[in-house]
Amino acid sequence: MNSEEIKRVVREGYAKVAKEEKVFSVPLTSCCGGASLAGEISKKIGYTEQDLVTVPEGANLGLGCGNPVALASLHEGDIVLDLGSGAGFDCFLAAQRVGASGRVIGIDMTPEMIAKARENAQKSNYNNVEFRLGEIEHLPVADNSVDVTISNCVINLVPDKRTAFAEIFRVLKPGGRLMISDIVLLKELPDFIKNSAAAYVGCISGALMKDEYLKTIRETGFEAVQIVEETFFPIECMANDATAQAIVKDAGLSQERITEVEHSVASIKVRGIKR
Repeated sequence: MNSEEIKRVVREGYAKVAKEEKVFSVPLTSCCGGASLAGEISKKIGYTEQDLVTVPEGANLGLGCGNPVALASLHEGDIVLDLGSGAGFDCFLAAQRVGASGRVIGIDMTPEMIAKARENAQKSNYNNVEFRLGEIEHLPVADNSVDVTISNCVINLVPDKRTAFAEIFRVLKPGGRLMISDIVLLKELPDFIKNSAAAYVGCISGALMKDEYLKTIRETGFEAVQIVEETFFPIECMANDATAQAIVKDAGLSQERITEVEHSVASIKVRGIKR
């Protein structure tokens, strides 16, 4: 798939998530589990029970691979940018940290997700959160205007990751911080997964090798780039992820091959600074 085809597949897939429809013949939920498991999966990847009960109902779609808000060291008055904001889960958590004097901007390229997030913000009276339609490679955000950028299992979906990180660098203020959770590869994936649309929407086949991912962040200008936490992509996520189930069904994978794929993929939390 070329870049535009990838964007179309991802946009269509997540539009169906927003509308709670089906894709690839099964309900799509992405990197970490079915909608009915969203709360349990979120706890496994770093969210607390308090996090889950303080956001608007419907904001947590179970789409993440970590909790970037918990590690972002947000302060009262910060301006926070969330990339791939979905239905607004991390935005609402960040809004509670930055307070009325701060602001949170969510960016998503799927109109249906933006509509869902705006509805969630309105019904729960979040006045310090806004959602903008846009692509990470072309952020609708001014230069040097953001204190912290967060993202949760989204950069792996972007075809041009170098441009994405350059855009993040552009919009951060000097001294601004990057804190993202994402999926990276520890070894090359089999071709049948690399070429799978389901695997791309499920955050697997679009992922970079870990060293290449970190190198790309550094080469776009970030300093003090470090992995704060790293874990294998949880097998329960692979087992319950509808896109993973579609891959297994199409390829006729054995349990041994599923485990092999799992050990090729890691969830990392990465921090960087714009000097």
